[in-house]
Amino acid sequence: MLINGKPDDRIACSDRGLQYGDGLFETLAVNQGRPCLWRRHMARLGRGESVLGMPASDKQLLEQEALSLCEGRDQAVLKIILTRGSGGRGYARPSPCAPRRILSIHPWPDYPRTWYTEGLRLGICQTRIGRNSQLAGLKHLNRLEQVLARSECQEARLDECLMMDEGKRVICGSQSNFFMVRDDTLYTPDLTHSGITGVVRELVIELARQLSIPLLITDLDLQSLLDADALFVTSSVMGICPVAVLDKRRYDLERIPIELRRRAEQACMAS
Repeated sequence: MLINGKPDDRIACSDRGLQYGDGLFETLAVNQGRPCLWRRHMARLGRGESVLGMPASDKQLLEQEALSLCEGRDQAVLKIILTRGSGGRGYARPSPCAPRRILSIHPWPDYPRTWYTEGLRLGICQTRIGRNSQLAGLKHLNRLEQVLARSECQEARLDECLMMDEGKRVICGSQSNFFMVRDDTLYTPDLTHSGITGVVRELVIELARQLSIPLLITDLDLQSLLDADALFVTSSVMGICPVAVLDKRRYDLERIPIELRRRAEQACMAS
């Protein structure tokens, strides 16, 4: 682990990331010693810094530190956390602030191969995800909704659970974005007010347009998903995973466009 470029595993109790969740993070797949989809992750991180009013981090320095941690790792997970740094009591931003960067490397998760060949078992969370158009899309440090949702998923012994907002619009998974296929058209939720704009989600949207696959970004409810031909979820670490079943509804994995899936899987492992 590196904290501001130095090997360490301790931060000050006054850090605003700890005190208020005042910061951002990125989780990257590592392949053959290099972090994957680096430019996409840094672009999202930069957008988050701008919205939160944090000084822009030195992306070249971050890359150097990331590469030093990833060196010699065939497959791993890199996590980057940026906080606003330490401050006094109260919500007001410290001025000036000295952001803190924390980089850590972790083992590759032992995802079952059957997730990719036979599909995931999905459920619907009772935990609702809040609506906030100012923070929507950002990967900020306030993730209690996902913590509760992931606990539900584990207790139900499901692979993943989908989260709805208070209007019963299906927004995302506890740790993923999702797409549905119906009549050869791709659909994915509108994340204007909730959720995280995942880098693999954005990649799939771009690939669909390149392949002239019809795609709609729109509000989706549970019935829409149950009427779909196929579902799949995406994340930087999971990549693209087909769904086998949701609420006893079984899906046809073959309805996911083969070329889209092939290109997305290939791109997810590229730096």
